[in-house]
Amino acid sequence: MTLFAFRLEGRSGRGRAGVVRTPHGEIPTPAFAPVGTQATVKALTPRHLAEIEARLVLANTYHLYLRPGAERIAALGGLHAFMGWPGPILTDSGGFQVFSLAATRQVDDDGVSFRSHLDGSPHRLTPEKSIALQEQLGADIIMAFDECPPPHDRRTNEEALRRTHLWAERSLAAHTRQDQALFAIVQGGIFPDLREQSARTIAALETPGIAIGGLSVGETKAEMHAVLEALDALLPEDRPRYLMGVGSPDDLVECVCRGVDLFDCVLPTRMARNHAALTRRGRLNLRAAAHADDPRPIDPGCGCYTCQTFSRAYLRHLCASEEMLAATLLSIHNLRLLITLTADLRAAILEGRLEAFAEAFRADYRKHRPEGE
Repeated sequence: MTLFAFRLEGRSGRGRAGVVRTPHGEIPTPAFAPVGTQATVKALTPRHLAEIEARLVLANTYHLYLRPGAERIAALGGLHAFMGWPGPILTDSGGFQVFSLAATRQVDDDGVSFRSHLDGSPHRLTPEKSIALQEQLGADIIMAFDECPPPHDRRTNEEALRRTHLWAERSLAAHTRQDQALFAIVQGGIFPDLREQSARTIAALETPGIAIGGLSVGETKAEMHAVLEALDALLPEDRPRYLMGVGSPDDLVECVCRGVDLFDCVLPTRMARNHAALTRRGRLNLRAAAHADDPRPIDPGCGCYTCQTFSRAYLRHLCASEEMLAATLLSIHNLRLLITLTADLRAAILEGRLEAFAEAFRADYRKHRPEGE
């Protein structure tokens, strides 16, 4: 039996519903993956993740390479055993983090030299090393090494695209584990011709999945949507499409409507640590005094533990008191909101009513200052 497979079950407009099969379980799509950068989703336990029905978790190769080290994690049984998560895991290549270290890195066709953000020690990352690290970590889905440039600089994007394609081929050549699915990454900034070139090049590599990088990094929403609309017609129907680093409720709806299957983002847990709750009508600032005597939950229609158990008044108290529990309870809610939203999008696709669902969502979603401010 093939260890990794994707089955497309239905379309509604551009929206796609399917199932990704991995060695550690199936992922119904569309799906949102909580981000566990350091082999932990901040403020949550694996039991919390199971209770909110997370089907995929992301971990970060760059951070785990620096601390505690991929060899150590491998010796302890790989990421699944190390972090106590039995479900599917995805690791990124480390490329985005390395390229964010603009002041301390040097790039050439072979790879990237950089200094650790922890202690300034020198390191070298190549496609071959990135794949070796990810094979030691043992995630179900791994990424080819790529270069993520600023979205609007054409010359930089042209050079980064050349390297990304070269490095994708080298990543494939270095990949040895049959129980890991290697996704190659489409780049090209906001430029339609570069995106088309990248989509055709990456699709021709016949990797079991395709990631879309270089979005939500400074471009406008309209520019992101235009890129996704173009890619929908270019990417293979029979492989999952993973949009890297995108995860607000409105972005999930708009990007699913443009053919995306998988998402990840630090937004929901980062907002939780900053005392904000996501809802399908916008954002709530739980530090606001308006919530001090409010007996309502964040969302009366939400079935998460936080909404079923605690009032806005209590959550506001935790936030104002800087209690650690606030981050846990708000992270539970924010992640559950995105997971249920993608589940509802999936149902709408399978029932042929995605556009109606999206229109109703857009009409209800407030794009202004958070309630209570």
